Amino acid sequence: MDDVQRKVDELYKSHFGKVVGSILRFSDSIDFETAEDIAQDSFATALIAWSKSGIPDYPEAWLFKVCKNKTLDKIRENGRVLRELPQKSLEPELFVKKSIFDDGQLSFLFACANPDLSPKTQVVITLKYVINLKVEAIAKILGMSIDGIDKLLVRARQKIREKRIFFEEPVFEQLKTRLHVVHKILYLVFNEGYKTSWGRELIREELCEDALIMARALAQSRISNGASFALYSLMLFNASRFQARFGKQGELLDLEEQDRTLWNRDLIRLGIANLKLSEGRNISSYHYEASIARLHCRAGRFADTDWNTISMLYGHLLKTEPNPFVELNFAIALYFNGQNKKAIDILQRLEQEPFLSRYYLLYAALGRIWLMEGNHALARKYLEETLGITNSPAEQDFIRRLLKKATRL
Repeated sequence: MDDVQRKVDELYKSHFGKVVGSILRFSDSIDFETAEDIAQDSFATALIAWSKSGIPDYPEAWLFKVCKNKTLDKIRENGRVLRELPQKSLEPELFVKKSIFDDGQLSFLFACANPDLSPKTQVVITLKYVINLKVEAIAKILGMSIDGIDKLLVRARQKIREKRIFFEEPVFEQLKTRLHVVHKILYLVFNEGYKTSWGRELIREELCEDALIMARALAQSRISNGASFALYSLMLFNASRFQARFGKQGELLDLEEQDRTLWNRDLIRLGIANLKLSEGRNISSYHYEASIARLHCRAGRFADTDWNTISMLYGHLLKTEPNPFVELNFAIALYFNGQNKKAIDILQRLEQEPFLSRYYLLYAALGRIWLMEGNHALARKYLEETLGITNSPAEQDFIRRLLKKATRL
């Protein structure tokens, strides 16, 4: 049963969105919600049948055949007249159009990157139909209400049906024009998984793993560009530190506290190789971020970090990607590079930015910097404010540890 459950879970993860899209392509009489219900029922049928008879030799074909039969049953149930169909059109392998990608999730991601959808909708339907997360998990990841996600999905389904977004894979030229959007979605999905607010929850690791798999498939595809390799490289460098980010008691550790012997050297070497593959092409924001991550990975100790080059790279990144979040990291790099006053001036100015007015990392940075500056009263002020901003137990525990230092000194 365990093997069957694992296989069904694996297929659900990689094929659910594809199955829904296939049903919609197969019949105009099936609405989006019904297509999802048929897909769910098909996977449930597979679990029951395979538990009794074993996993078939071609499970994907088996699944699509069952799905098609259920779709035909639903059409009949709705009282629609079925015209005579050529026998070959019912073959499972013809139910889904062949893709130029080896990775099915990546193929579907390009459909989600349709320019007729807003950026937020693109991310939500990616999490729903590509990553196959439940609405509750999506709401938690994006800091939205479940009702808000439901309403967004209702509007998205209507737009998907009107524009026939999931009905066919974009042609090669459309894939190229959507490449930058796909990069951004993969970047956001990985970062959401990497956020400390998830603590040690499994879903956090799975999000990062899904983003990594799709980024690798994209880099190896014939439509990739330098940014594709740089983005994959960035993910690899960050993933290499994954196991060192939490201590033995589950406590969150910053770069200075992490045991660097736990960093995955194989992932670091792979990141370096992909960063080299990105060279000689147009420089993107991912090139700068990957280069910064590489410098962190190269430092044997926190004290050995090349903050001078990192601050320079953040300066270049600000010109490419000007936003307050990049500027926050730029200020932190400046501080550790010895430019204390300039860094603090930037951080205090960022307090006035609407996007950062209640941002956990800004207040945490100010609290820690004032602690290092010896101004314990200001350190306590910012750290106490930080506690009221974050709901993450791991982040709250980290801030309390800093508060203890500010109180003792």
